[in-house]
Amino acid sequence: MSLTWWIVTHAAKALLYVWVLRWGGAERIEGTLASGFLSSFAPRWSAEGLKMAALILLVLCAIGFFVGLFVPSLRCWVGGGC
Repeated sequence: MSLTWWIVTHAAKALLYVWVLRWGGAERIEGTLASGFLSSFAPRWSAEGLKMAALILLVLCAIGFFVGLFVPSLRCWVGGGC
């Protein structure tokens, strides 16, 4: 995967997680199937649970981004696809 595509993919995921955390996304998707983007059990979660999941995923996304940034051979394995 190219560096540009790697950055764009992770920026889009991070933007989704920040939207859920800070910009009212958790309340908007609470109880809907759209919350399945965070977890397969998410439609049963409250807004607070969705925010917690988004925070954890944001941290994991950041770690995966930096791992793939410095070790390009791991880009296929760390959250971005091939």
